[in-house]
Amino acid sequence: MHAGENIMGSTKLVAIVLVVIGALALIYNGFSYTTRDTVAKAGPLELKADKTHDVYVPVWAGVAALLVGGLLFVVAPRR
Repeated sequence: MHAGENIMGSTKLVAIVLVVIGALALIYNGFSYTTRDTVAKAGPLELKADKTHDVYVPVWAGVAALLVGGLLFVVAPRR
């Protein structure tokens, strides 16, 4: 295996990842995750609460990821 073949494979992999991320960003418009925070603490007792955080992905970011990934996939060297 030559160094050029490894770069070609890496470029195609990055392109595919960008296309998938861009498509998911356009379909779901973001994601959310939950953290557990300590609300109160009295000696050995703790009161915890779950807090949901929403992360929104702009449409332009999804479109940009799709375009860059598509261009990388098409322009990547072929052997």
